[in-house]
Amino acid sequence: MELNGPNAEAVVISAEERAEEQKLIRRMQMMMNMVMQVIAQDGSLTVDEAAQMIADSRRAALAMFPGKELAYDLIWRPRFQRLMRERFRIM
Repeated sequence: MELNGPNAEAVVISAEERAEEQKLIRRMQMMMNMVMQVIAQDGSLTVDEAAQMIADSRRAALAMFPGKELAYDLIWRPRFQRLMRERFRIM
């Protein structure tokens, strides 16, 4: 498939933007997984420290993806809530 004409550049930019978004998504997933692992495995971590880590990771995620609060609340918040309940026996 040959891309010529005025739309060729738009397709390339779109592919580059998509690749950049995928890179950001992978980075965010890695960050969230690391936060979850630390909370789950660090026996010396307090509830307040864990809550601060979650708040910091939320800020970082929303800095990467501005305006995606709803997506964060639907995807990550329940995971962190479940982890906090399991780890700290929070009701």
